[in-house]
Amino acid sequence: MNVSSIQDEAALSERQIGVLAAVLRLLVETGDRLTMAAVARAASCSKETLYKWFGDRDGLLAATVRWQAARVRVGPVDRSRLDRERLAERLEEFAINWLSVISTDTSIALNRVAIGAAAKAGAAGPGTGAADPHSLGAIVLENGRFAMGRRLKPVLEAGREAGLLAFDDAEEAFRTFFGLVARDIHIRLLLGDRIVLDPERIRGEAARAVGQFLALHGADPQTGAAGA
Repeated sequence: MNVSSIQDEAALSERQIGVLAAVLRLLVETGDRLTMAAVARAASCSKETLYKWFGDRDGLLAATVRWQAARVRVGPVDRSRLDRERLAERLEEFAINWLSVISTDTSIALNRVAIGAAAKAGAAGPGTGAADPHSLGAIVLENGRFAMGRRLKPVLEAGREAGLLAFDDAEEAFRTFFGLVARDIHIRLLLGDRIVLDPERIRGEAARAVGQFLALHGADPQTGAAGA
């Protein structure tokens, strides 16, 4: 299977999901010292099978990160029927999914490993850090944060086209929304703070973030300007 086709669990076989789960376990246990041989042993399959499914080690890591990030979903929007309520529902759906994913032990461990690997690469000298497209940090950025931006920005742009949102740049609007959802939660989790993110709190955090985002970027129906 080409790694670019791995978007969610529906595109994966049970055996492939088992491999990606093994990768996450090994990242928690061994950090960035993950090898194809270790994954093959942990997943009870051959290295040849891993290379066939995922290509090299970078492809396997990218598939693992993409599999995790694919859990952060946002439903399609019908632009002809989009209103403020439906837009808020889509934004809350994204926020709930994202907070649910980042609070898992495996996601925290994966991000810690990526940060540690980026720190080690950066200590080696200029030009050897996350700018390396094959580094774990770059893989997490491309298939995590950047992929989620590509997923949500069409929804934001649809809201602008419908006269519900006002912003000049979709990337800046996404970063604002992302910041309102994350606040200090993600960094506190990475630093070991045992925040209790149960479903009720996650829904509350998502609703708060969406309300604040719409207060900032919701369009005035009379003028089309932000801050309705």
